[in-house]
Amino acid sequence: MRRYTKDHEWVELDGETATVGISAHAQEQLGDITFVELPETGKTLSVGESFGVVESVKAASDIYAPIAGEVVEVNGALEDDPELVNREPESGGWLIKMKAADTGAVDALLDENAYTEFLKTVS
Repeated sequence: MRRYTKDHEWVELDGETATVGISAHAQEQLGDITFVELPETGKTLSVGESFGVVESVKAASDIYAPIAGEVVEVNGALEDDPELVNREPESGGWLIKMKAADTGAVDALLDENAYTEFLKTVS
């Protein structure tokens, strides 16, 4: 099940592995993405900690960890093709995979319906 933050990151758990990316809404707001800066594998992240930057023709935006854990993989495809985040923000354009420190932490995040309702308040 996918969960979202109010900073427009998404997280999806598969066992203890959490895949993290930015929402379709976030990439639409950013416009054409030109560069993605991601952390090294092995980095331990706290909830809300900035772990990277997405740069676009409009702005540069920090990306925040939706849950705590250790980075176990980064999406290497983004190095040569950062626009993948625009084309597939909630699938192939994922940013990092983490070993979740507490898999139950995702339950505190917004489900898809709650995120959709939240978006109505920030248009």
